[in-house]
Amino acid sequence: MDTLGESARTGADGGFGRGPGGGFRALPDESSMEMATQSLSALPLTHGRPRMPVTEPSLMVLRRLTVIGSATLLTAYGAYEMNRVLNSAGYSVLGVVVLVLFVLLFQWIALAFTSALGGFVSLLRHGGLGLGIAREGPLPSLSSRTALLMPTYNESPGRVMAGLRAMYDSMAATGRLESFDFFILSDTTNPDVWVEEEAAFLALRAATGGDARIFYRRRPVNTERKAGNIAEWVRRFGGAYAQMLTLDADSLMAGATVVRIVAAMERHPGVGLIQTLPEIVNGTTLFARMQQFAGRVYGPLIAHGIAWWHGSEGNYWGHNAVIRTRAFAEQAGLPHLPGRKPFGGHILSHDFVEAALMRRGGWAIHMVPGLPGSYEESPPSLTDIAIRDRRWCQGNLQHAKVVGTRGLNWVSRMHMLMGIGSYVTSPMWLLFLLAGILISLQSRFEKPEYFGDTKSLYPNWPHVDPQQAKYVFIVTMGILLAPKLLAYVALLFDPAARRGCGGAVRAALSVLVETLIGGLVAPVAMLIQTSGVLSILLGRDSGWNAQRRDDGGVPFMETVRAYWVYMLFGLVLGGCAWSVSIPLFLWMTPVLLGLVFAIPLAAATSSRDAGQALLRAGLLLIPEETSPPDILRRAAAANAARPVAEGGEAIHLLLANPALMAAHWAMLPPPRGPGDPINPDLLVGLLKLAESPDPESAVKRLKRTEKAAVLGSADGLARLDALRGSGLRA
Repeated sequence: MDTLGESARTGADGGFGRGPGGGFRALPDESSMEMATQSLSALPLTHGRPRMPVTEPSLMVLRRLTVIGSATLLTAYGAYEMNRVLNSAGYSVLGVVVLVLFVLLFQWIALAFTSALGGFVSLLRHGGLGLGIAREGPLPSLSSRTALLMPTYNESPGRVMAGLRAMYDSMAATGRLESFDFFILSDTTNPDVWVEEEAAFLALRAATGGDARIFYRRRPVNTERKAGNIAEWVRRFGGAYAQMLTLDADSLMAGATVVRIVAAMERHPGVGLIQTLPEIVNGTTLFARMQQFAGRVYGPLIAHGIAWWHGSEGNYWGHNAVIRTRAFAEQAGLPHLPGRKPFGGHILSHDFVEAALMRRGGWAIHMVPGLPGSYEESPPSLTDIAIRDRRWCQGNLQHAKVVGTRGLNWVSRMHMLMGIGSYVTSPMWLLFLLAGILISLQSRFEKPEYFGDTKSLYPNWPHVDPQQAKYVFIVTMGILLAPKLLAYVALLFDPAARRGCGGAVRAALSVLVETLIGGLVAPVAMLIQTSGVLSILLGRDSGWNAQRRDDGGVPFMETVRAYWVYMLFGLVLGGCAWSVSIPLFLWMTPVLLGLVFAIPLAAATSSRDAGQALLRAGLLLIPEETSPPDILRRAAAANAARPVAEGGEAIHLLLANPALMAAHWAMLPPPRGPGDPINPDLLVGLLKLAESPDPESAVKRLKRTEKAAVLGSADGLARLDALRGSGLRA
């Protein structure tokens, strides 16, 4: 028998890494922590923590009154002016409907505008930090242990490990590496990707010498998705770590940034979570480059505004944040929502809810958008972001069942309502447009009542003031676009960022390009989100698909199949507008253009060539491209050094590499016990192996789920070894 494989297989945890007795283990000793499921109808235990955190910034009531009060006054003024446009000659059903929709939508953009004003003030004052965090200067010392958690689900193992390698080396450069451990938490279901993950994990350990602090665990059943993945780690290992840093598969964080926010957690025992602002990087397609430019230029203004008036009632975006493990375990055990999917079941957008529950339990939740060194990537195309957005849409709409949770802070409820609103506003915009056409149609074909039922010397002339309508339109567009202008002005006051974006002129041109193309994409995105909302209301679950992160182009015919319906809708809408009146058609031209040209627009924005052409022209530049920080250079070098070939067949990889087979065997989950559920895929897979004359036949016969079950079983590995006839276990 292979001694390495057998000793690892029978070692503690079934692990493969250096253990106390010289064996190999993939995981450290377990240090369990209780994480109870929370009740949404009962008040939580706060253990004497104050209702108002001591880290709450000063004048927070005044800040919130300024932002929300100003937005309310703007909305009231907009409603008054719109009412003059629509109902100056008397109320009608359609007029009231359009007015209500206008008020709801106007309040949405008014709040974004007033929040952006707060962000503008914060940016000019170089705010966005707090908690004693400094952007520069000597790094603080650390006294506790922190776990960096990298959940992954059917992602490219090479990309994941390259990012983790960059973070490991960046952390080592800070001199604080001994305070951190790294966990790859796999929920991968594809057996080929799973085995590649294990090979990449072993290679990462070998390259870094990090056997004692780099760990790997795969869950055989990915219950409750990412939230369940993190919760399972907390229950098994959380007791050994004061903090955990949650990441996504595309996350990068500089070592110095991590050290600073962990030190802030140590200094402030009442803080439960600190969220950084992840900047989007590494975009190559036109769509991804637009996303990263918008995130880099407009994102800080928006995030500073949110942090400015949210204070210690901040939010959590699910990654690039440090969390106090005790606070998470104590308060963030998520219950299943009552009812059937898509509204019932486990909570998809778990991050908002976890933050709200921790704040409900007396823990402060802070955002520090002024701290650099936190990064993520964008989906490469509108199609890819629509797939992700469909899942987010379902998760946010689920919050309708959570927003009434007993004891939530009102700001936490507002987070959830705004999340719901970010998707509900799309069908509202569509209804607003359609109702506007109906009003124009009604005014054309309805016979006016000049005198009505009352006696009067003067007729009641129908009246819609075109000048007033134009004024309302200009004011609305000004409030909608003002945050972009404020972000550009703030950029001018930051010399380094201004130079990194190509200078004042190129940055202005980039804002113009992003605004024009984004304006054309907006109607298509509106319909995509509207269809997502409708499908959820009809009971369709979004599922869980791995996100595409490369810049591979979308085939043109696939784009045609995905977007022809939006083009057709644009043509029909344009025809209706033209038949009503030419001025209405001209007024709707920006919306119609985006819809009619949906197919070429989707194709062009997903093009890498188009993105690189603008890069060569010096447009849509961000500082992280023109002068990459250390962590991005490390990640690029690690990506360049990794093997290009991926997508190997799992059985072939294992049988060709005895060391990998031994490690894989070592990391098997515990065998099924009496009374445990029976896995039909395993039974069928073992039978197919028994009937296969050689490994190649087994590969052809096994379905993906059967192969995963076989590779997760000692019996399955033994039968594969017997097929190979190599005597691995002889």
